[in-house]
Amino acid sequence: MNYLIMNNWQIKKLGEICIVKPPKSEARKKLNDNDVVSFVPMEDLGILNKNLNLSQTKKLKEVVESYTYFADDDVLMAKITPCFENGKLGIAKNLKNGIGFGSSEYVVFRTNDDLLPEYLFYFLSTKKFREEGSKNMRGAAGHKRVSKEFIKNFTISFPPLLEQKRLVALLDELFEKIEKANENTKKNLKNSKELFESWLKDRIHNPDNDWAKQQLGEIAENLDRKRIPITKKDRINGDFPYYGASGIVDYVNDYIFDEDLLLISEDGANLLARTYPIAFSISGKTWVNNHAHVLKFKKKITQKFVEYYLNSINLVSYISGMAQPKLNQASLNSIEIHLPEISEQKSIVESFDKLSTNTKKIESLYQQKLNNLEELKQSILHQAFTGKL
Repeated sequence: MNYLIMNNWQIKKLGEICIVKPPKSEARKKLNDNDVVSFVPMEDLGILNKNLNLSQTKKLKEVVESYTYFADDDVLMAKITPCFENGKLGIAKNLKNGIGFGSSEYVVFRTNDDLLPEYLFYFLSTKKFREEGSKNMRGAAGHKRVSKEFIKNFTISFPPLLEQKRLVALLDELFEKIEKANENTKKNLKNSKELFESWLKDRIHNPDNDWAKQQLGEIAENLDRKRIPITKKDRINGDFPYYGASGIVDYVNDYIFDEDLLLISEDGANLLARTYPIAFSISGKTWVNNHAHVLKFKKKITQKFVEYYLNSINLVSYISGMAQPKLNQASLNSIEIHLPEISEQKSIVESFDKLSTNTKKIESLYQQKLNNLEELKQSILHQAFTGKL
């Protein structure tokens, strides 16, 4: 006998058991134009997080025309790519005057008396729902949205309320433990990266007295004149990496360089944010556009030393245009480098390489643990919604 039938589970379409997009007229009936409501833009809707960020408020008249309406206990879900696929989802609780407004890219669910909002939240968190939804998106690339028909017709299985409450309580407990493990893993991952950066900076920022101070333009040849940008529509697919400010952006059918080189970001927000390295070595047959400076060194060990050096120092004083950060060629060439003798360069680079390799191994282990924790979540959810938890 079917497990769900045995336990009085029901299967219904979301449109049958939920009001999808409650009417704004509710807010107008309850409040006046100058009454304050909670305001939740897309950035304040978390990823698979029940709780919304309720730090913002607005007057009803400021939001009622252009934004999506919801009330306490409604479930919010992003419908646009990539927010939908990422799992931007939450439950409205403790709203100002019980009412909130937010992004026009929200789907709002209001459950009936047979379905708990928390149960629906966990159901919408499942990988199966998101994968099926992503297959049923409509619109132009970058602006695709989950269709209303998909949302209303998608079926949900659910037990009686008492069993829903038991399942929600169990999921809350398990997910709280997983989240703690997740936070600890992310902290360890962050610490491992910071440990390497700290060691790198300590060695670079405290040069020995015999290290020569030179400008970058004195120790490297600038090959920017050889760069050739190719618009996306003009690129022909091939096997040769096409580099930009932050690394490989495409592969093309030809190359303009065939040697060991150091690329340095010329423009982009990362010059200030430093989320990822601004200097990176390349070798072999490659193509480089005009968003990365191209430097050639007489010795590869010096190139590698300078790569570590540039990725460890603050370059704000060399960068122009805070809105559109840019490191022009003159500023690049004027960057001061403290450079030791070649034998010491080799010793330092070997130490950096070894530590970098070990750090990446540790980071890989922590990243795998994060992936495992996410898989564990999905496994638990699958069991919950098939009556096996």
